[in-house]
Amino acid sequence: MTAPFHIEGEARPGRWVITCDHASNRIPSEVNGGDLGLPEADMNRHIAYDVGALGVARVLAEALDSPMIASDFSRLVIDPNRGEDDPTLLMKIYDGTIIPANRHADTAEAERRLNRLHRPYHTALDRLIQARPDPVVLAVHSFTKQFVGRPPRPWHVGVLYAGDTRLALPLVARLNAEPDLCVGDNEPYSGHLPGDSMDRHGVGPHRPHVLIEVRNDLIETEADQAAWGRRLAPLLDAALRIAQV
Repeated sequence: MTAPFHIEGEARPGRWVITCDHASNRIPSEVNGGDLGLPEADMNRHIAYDVGALGVARVLAEALDSPMIASDFSRLVIDPNRGEDDPTLLMKIYDGTIIPANRHADTAEAERRLNRLHRPYHTALDRLIQARPDPVVLAVHSFTKQFVGRPPRPWHVGVLYAGDTRLALPLVARLNAEPDLCVGDNEPYSGHLPGDSMDRHGVGPHRPHVLIEVRNDLIETEADQAAWGRRLAPLLDAALRIAQV
């Protein structure tokens, strides 16, 4: 069995700890023989992973001279950006698509996936954070331009947060100063999701943190991912200086 996560740049000295919860569309072989019963087209779209997010996170980590941790299993297997009691932890239907191998997954199967994948990922992330004297947690995600049957989303990038706005609001301001960007302030989702990754590693311990969402049609290629990573890094650093945390 392969590890459910990988870490890059663990020895880098920067304050940031970059996470990519939905980095991969891989189905581990121990989960239904490595096949959820979906066609390749579905496994390559946003329901299975955050398209382009890993490339952005990797470039950001290099630019910020900080470590990055990325999951190595699909969000459809079990979602590392959900609390263990969240009803969407193990999705049976997503954006109109039924997940065949999850339809009859029971509590015991969810617990098995938690133990094998979800919990080790968060244990490793916590260890990475604890190893730094003054960590700042940055989650990198991507979002689809349009859900089935829903209106198109206009935002190029979104900043998500809950009650702690120390870093998020300066970042929103820096992004809004970019004339070519449509910026989502807690869009396309609310940042308040009890028990999720940022709630667990940022809000609860009162650490500086923020979650960035980039629209996935803007980061489909390696070149676009690199360009967004390089563009976001100085804005993040500037926001952190303004936040003074």
